[in-house]
Amino acid sequence: MSRARTRSAAPDKACAEAVDLAREAAEELARPGEPGEHLGYESEGDRVVTHYFACQDRAYRGWRWAVTVVRASRARKVTVSEAVLLPGPGALLAPEWLPWSERLRPGDLGVGDLLPTPEDDDRLVPGFVETDDEVERQTIFEYGLGRARVLSAIGRDRTAKRWHSGEHGPHTPIAHAAPAQCSTCGFYWLLSGGLRQMFGVCTNEYAPDDGKVVSADHGCGAHSEAAVLPPPVEQAVPILDDLGFDLMEEEAGSVGEADSEELGHS
Repeated sequence: MSRARTRSAAPDKACAEAVDLAREAAEELARPGEPGEHLGYESEGDRVVTHYFACQDRAYRGWRWAVTVVRASRARKVTVSEAVLLPGPGALLAPEWLPWSERLRPGDLGVGDLLPTPEDDDRLVPGFVETDDEVERQTIFEYGLGRARVLSAIGRDRTAKRWHSGEHGPHTPIAHAAPAQCSTCGFYWLLSGGLRQMFGVCTNEYAPDDGKVVSADHGCGAHSEAAVLPPPVEQAVPILDDLGFDLMEEEAGSVGEADSEELGHS
């Protein structure tokens, strides 16, 4: 059976026939019975061939033992170069490695953890470009005063989108059921700067968002102007006396009984 994919013109015959030698090398590394059927070989170069054996370990399904054998120039004996377990087509692999900065998620930072910010972070800009009207620019330029970096336009836009689409934005069940928006609530404390028009901080200690940044179109049942509906008026149940009765006198009609005629057909 030939399932080889050759990289050179033709694999070395002696190396291609050294299946038993390659199997022995795989069995030395694996547990007994793990190297399965011979899956074929692949020419790696001049007098270099890699043999593949199926891995029978249930934890490594789809993997295969790869044993590379070589033969020196003008030598008859074939020797083992290396043996390793490699993933085959359809093998279960671990997720691609990501640096810690890309794996970090909100809430992962714990007590005592440090999160360094890279120098080229596009969310921040040097402090001297601060354009907030409440900041005295001349003070920022003075050496040693002010913040080294401030929020950039990109960082501000990302923050606004994240807050607005999060749990404290308008697209939540509690906001849909609220009697009014936070922008009309007396407990809504406006932020300063460029985010003032969209966000504020909830200061109602009884609200679920107390001390958190909420969007102006967010809302909850603790709105300062929430009206308390008066209790509904209960209709009195009619009282019926079904135990006694009153005698009613019969009133005389316009025609007496003596003068009444028998009705019928003649």
